[in-house]
Amino acid sequence: MRAALVVVVTLAAALSGCSSDTTPQAPRAGSSAPVIAPGRPGEQARTLSPGEAATAVPSATANAADVKYVQDMILHHRQAVDMALLAPNRAESARLKGLADRIQDVQGPEIQYMTTWLREQEQTVPDHHGRHQSMPGMATPEQIEALRAAQGKEFDRMFLQLMINHHLGAIEMSKQVLTGGAHIKIEELATDVSVEQAAEIRRMQEMQATP
Repeated sequence: MRAALVVVVTLAAALSGCSSDTTPQAPRAGSSAPVIAPGRPGEQARTLSPGEAATAVPSATANAADVKYVQDMILHHRQAVDMALLAPNRAESARLKGLADRIQDVQGPEIQYMTTWLREQEQTVPDHHGRHQSMPGMATPEQIEALRAAQGKEFDRMFLQLMINHHLGAIEMSKQVLTGGAHIKIEELATDVSVEQAAEIRRMQEMQATP
């Protein structure tokens, strides 16, 4: 899956000698035209073969990887929101409370979007307490209980540690669907999740570095 493809086609205008027929030929990409796929941030662009180019553009048809990603990410997001809901009454840092608010504001609507998408695809929406311990970055029940019991600086420390790991897991899941998925809306979602959570990881790492 690629967000965009740049098709570079070299065309030559063919004129038939001194004939008066000078109607321009419509541009047409031949099978030998190179297709350049831009790299992701930090990666170089590469030239795709005709076979790769034929399947490089995302479609409006979902595959199993898309469905699994959305079902898993709903559960993943729900846990992040549940963790963020603990911050107002337990955190000491005002910056952390602001971050927790942002997590709710961003991931709450994304959960609704993914839920709607699954229903449109006639797929099962996972139960709130669905099994999710195998997903990367998910906190264990014991870690969640410890977070609920913490207050002040200790809560802040645990929250940042758990949420950074949680975000890293979401980015890993998004990388997987960008490689194996097929639906353009899920590619867009996975890209957004990767970008927003990478930015939040940087903010949390800054908080960790600040006494």
